[in-house]
Formats: sequence, C-alpha cells, structure tokens
Amino acid sequence: MEQSGGEVSMSDVSIAQTSEPVSQRHLQLWPGIAAVTLQWLVRYALPIVAPDALVYAVIGGLVGGLAIAIWWTFFSRAPQLERWIAVVLIAVALIATKPFVHVSIATGMMGMMLFIYAIPVLSLALVAWAAASQRLADAPRRATMVAAILLACGVWTLVRTNGLTGDAVSDFAWRWSETSEVRLLARSIDKLETPPVAPLPAVTKTPEKQIAAPVATLLKEPEPAPVATPLGGDWPGFRGPHRNGILPGVRIETDWAASPPVEMWRAPIGPGWSSFAVHGDRFYTQEQRGEEELVSCYNLTTGKPVWRHSDTARFWESNAGAGPRATPTLSAGRVYTFGATGIVNALDARNGAVVWSRNTKSDTGVKTPGWGFASSPLVVDDIVIVAAGGKLIGYDLATGIQRWLGPDGGGGGYSSPHRMILDGVSQIILMSGSGATSVAAADGKRLWEYALPGNGIGQPALTAGGDILFGEGDGNNMHRIAVRRGLAGWAVEDRWSSNGLKPYFNDFVVHKDHAYGFDGGILSCIDVMDGKRKWKGGRYGHGQLLLLADQDLLLVLSEEGELALVAAAPGEFKELARFPAIQGKTWNHPVLAGGVLLVRNGEEMAGFRLTLARR
Repeated sequence: MEQSGGEVSMSDVSIAQTSEPVSQRHLQLWPGIAAVTLQWLVRYALPIVAPDALVYAVIGGLVGGLAIAIWWTFFSRAPQLERWIAVVLIAVALIATKPFVHVSIATGMMGMMLFIYAIPVLSLALVAWAAASQRLADAPRRATMVAAILLACGVWTLVRTNGLTGDAVSDFAWRWSETSEVRLLARSIDKLETPPVAPLPAVTKTPEKQIAAPVATLLKEPEPAPVATPLGGDWPGFRGPHRNGILPGVRIETDWAASPPVEMWRAPIGPGWSSFAVHGDRFYTQEQRGEEELVSCYNLTTGKPVWRHSDTARFWESNAGAGPRATPTLSAGRVYTFGATGIVNALDARNGAVVWSRNTKSDTGVKTPGWGFASSPLVVDDIVIVAAGGKLIGYDLATGIQRWLGPDGGGGGYSSPHRMILDGVSQIILMSGSGATSVAAADGKRLWEYALPGNGIGQPALTAGGDILFGEGDGNNMHRIAVRRGLAGWAVEDRWSSNGLKPYFNDFVVHKDHAYGFDGGILSCIDVMDGKRKWKGGRYGHGQLLLLADQDLLLVLSEEGELALVAAAPGEFKELARFPAIQGKTWNHPVLAGGVLLVRNGEEMAGFRLTLARR
C-alpha cells in the first residue's frame, strides 16, 4: 500500500528496516553477562570461601570461557563476521602472546598459567566490549573489539609471578620490578669480604675420587669448634633429631600477651626452602644468590654470617622459585648438604672447608626432578643417605665413596629418607611417587614396598603401636599400614585410609595416639586408631609445625609467616597465642633450639628468644 504526497510508503518502511545497520540491532547480552559473572564468581570468589575447591575454580574459569565463546558464536545475535573474527582473534592472540610473557608465566602451572589467568580476563573483555559498543558504527566497533582482545592478552607481557601459594594463587609483580634476591645481591653489606674460590667441579662416578679443596669463604677469622651453650641447643637437621618434628624436654610460656617472643635479630636471606640445623651458637642453612648455591653458617646470637660455601649451580622453577630445597644435616663436626641440582657436600662445620663432594646425577643417572632435588641427608652409622628422585643412594660418611645404590622407587619424589625400627630391624623408609619403599641401611637392599600413587613429598610417622602413617600428598588421603616380619619375609597390611587429614606438602606430627597436621590450609586432628577426624580449625595456609611433647603444644608457622600456639589435644581446636614473625610466603620448617626459635622463608630469616616456662 502506497500513499501520495509527502508520506512514506509501507514498502519504503520495509526497505528502511531491512537496510538498517546491523550495529543498531540489539545484541542478546544477558546470557553473556550471566556467564561471565558466574565464571568470575567460581574462579575467584569460590577459592576464598572454600580454598580446597581451587581445582574446581580453575576448571570453572576455563569452562566459563568456553560457555562465553558458545554464546558469542551462536546466541549473541552479533553479525556473523564479527562472531568468527572475535573467536579466531582470541585464539591467535593467546598463542601469539605466550612467547612474549615472562618465563615464570610461560612455564607456571605446568605451562598453563597464561591460559588459566587470561581466559577469564578475555571473557570479561569480550562481554564488556559487546555491551559498550552496540551503538558504534561497524568500523570503530570492530577496531575496539580488536583493541580489547589484544589488551586483555597483552597485559600479561607486563607482569611476572614470584611463585604460587599452597593454594596455587599467583604472586604477581611488574615484570621490571626487582626481586628480593636482586635487592639482596645489591646490598654491599652482605657481599663476601674476600673473592670466592673457584667453583667445585662435578665429581665423576669414580668411587675413589674425592675432593678436599676448600671452597668456602670465611666472613671472619675461623672460630674454635662451637660448644653447646644455654642460649641454643642441638637441632641436627630436618625436623629435629628423629626427623619427626617432635621436641621433648622443652616447655615455653604460652601467654604471649605477657611474654611474647623477643626478636634477637632479623636479616635478609637468599631464596630457598631449606630449614636450619643448629649446634651451640651456630646455625646452618642453604640459600641461592644469583648463580651460586650456598651453604651458609650464621651466628645464632646475632644472625651474622660466619662462613659460606659456594657451588656454581642454580635451580629455578616457576611455582616455587629459585634455590635449594633440602636442610643441612650435622654429624660429628661436619655438615652434610644436598643441593637442588644434585650436589652432595660434606663440609667442616667450623669453617666450611670441603671434606668431600659428590654429584648424584652422575652417580645415579637420575635427571633433576621438576621441583628439584629436595631430600635432606640422613646420617645412619657410617653412611650418609640421600634420595635422588625416588632412588636412595648411600655414601661413606668419611670419604664420600659410594657404598650402595638402592632400588628405583619409581615415579620420582621429594621426600627425605626416614629411619625407623620395625620388628627390631633398622631400616630406611622413602616415600616416592609410587608409594613407600624400605631398604636396609647397611647395603640398600629392598626389605618391603607398598604401592600407592602420590607425589612422595611428606614424611612418614611411626605410631605407638609400631604402624606407619603417611599421606599421599597433593591433598589426598592419609593411610595407616602395619609392617611385620614373618617366616616368608616382610608383610604389609592396610589398617585404614582417611580423608580427615589430607596434607599436601606439609608434614604432620603424632602425639598420644592422635595425628596433627594441615588439611589443605586448615589445621586438623585425627585419631590414629581409626583415622576419624576429631576437629578441624584455624586457617594457617600451607604452613609447617612442630610439637612440644612435654607441653601438649603445637608451634605453628603459617604460610604467611605468623607464629601460633595451638593445644595438641583431641577435644577441640584451641589456639592459645598468635604472633607476627616474618612476611612473605613461608614453607620452611621452624626450628626451636633451646630457647631460640628460628624461622625463615625465601626472603628473610629471624631469630626469637622464647621465655622458657618454670617447671
């Protein structure tokens, strides 16, 4: 129907409607807005209220990205060309960005960090652009689409990560900002006073080869051998004398409001996850400084360096950062260390002079594990034992000659060798990626094994009844097994499996038929008789702890560097005190030697004097 004069015909209206620019049509935005809102709630809000659900949050972020791609491609009502341009551009931008991001992001989270973090940002950028650009003409709308996608990807080239927390939350920083290690290297007061001696070469597999050339640098005149003083006490290595995190014979004041820890000193330190070994007025640890892996000796009273041994070696990976992972071991005036790249050193504890040195990579043929060699040396009789990626190796304590090479544990691992006496037989237990393996300390021959998939990070523990407790790691179940020797050899029997305590890489302690440790980032107590949980409480992140057995007291060092006192009692969770000690991600085990508490992380260390309780 047409009308004359100045009126417009119906056909003209129809033509005008169909020829209206597509940009003026209303997009169907609400599914995209709903999807991106849900995606961000799952990816970033869920881990705050439920830290154990992080894996679901990460999956939710990726699935949310897929949902938004489906919405945009099939249900957004956008012009078909723009739909495919956006999807293809996002994929190309992600792939093209990865070579330009910092190596910590390119390799983080098993190489998935860029995608895990960028996809939610890209999803938000796409939805926000679609909502804001509806009324723009075709050319500027498409130009702003390209800009939004490139910006959402390009921003990741400007940052780096300093590593992950135990809950896999990344510590982002500007790419050009200095790390704590760079700042430490720039401190003139912390540089060696004399040039370092040439680095120690890798030792060949020849058993008789022994290196005795000193490569340590003294920071002051050599002191006489340390003598135990009332100030400190003996803490010979990883998790104490029995490698179980239990300290008997010490009682401290628990009213920290009236008698708080007194700071004796505080000092920067190179990165690394080593703890301390203590004797008298000296303590020992490992750290990384540039391209040098150090064994460092410090004065317990002042925190000042006494000597340093240096090897030209550096281990780094994105999730945990740089530096050695193992703790030194003290025995008969020597300090035994294991570096993250496989170097075993026997040093004179007085001055750091090299007694002998070996390279386990050459001796075993094992490649450096993904998170580095992390085994703390174990001294048993006249042998020092280390674990190289799930395989034990024993060296002569005096000469470094290889005495035996144990069976392949399979699956790698990051646990340390653990001595136990079962049915009157001294044996070495190692947790690895394939389960538990026991060998004889004298010759390394396998006694028994227990197959169980896991990551082999934590230490096993012995119950009062002679059974073994251990966790699978990675936040999976705890297990109790019985190991007995019979006429036909050793037999292993399952007692129970429990999800009441699920340590990740944290160690636990056993006290009065109960086990205390970290279930994710929350402290938990279970009954070792049946594995049932007694309580769960207190958020300390993925920290570490030790037990003051005479006092039924847990001394907890949180992942954020806070100290806490918690009652080691099964009735209920009860925190007695809390105190800020150090700052930064703290995975290192605390040490209490006499009345001195030592804590550290990858940036700083501190010594505190605790008030001893009157008996």
